[in-house]
Amino acid sequence: MDYMTTKEAADEWGVKIRQVQLLCEKGQVDNAKRLGHIWVIPRGAKKPIDGRTKEAKQQQ
Repeated sequence: MDYMTTKEAADEWGVKIRQVQLLCEKGQVDNAKRLGHIWVIPRGAKKPIDGRTKEAKQQQ
């Protein structure tokens, strides 16, 4: 399986690196793994829905 870093995921998803790290820590990114002090995310992983948006609140 091919992985990307949090920086690559942040660029792809249009968010900051810290937001990607927080999503990984919360378990919201499928199959994300922690290797030492970095997170690796499978390529092509979908960005989780941000619970603060109108779109997310409508889905609940």
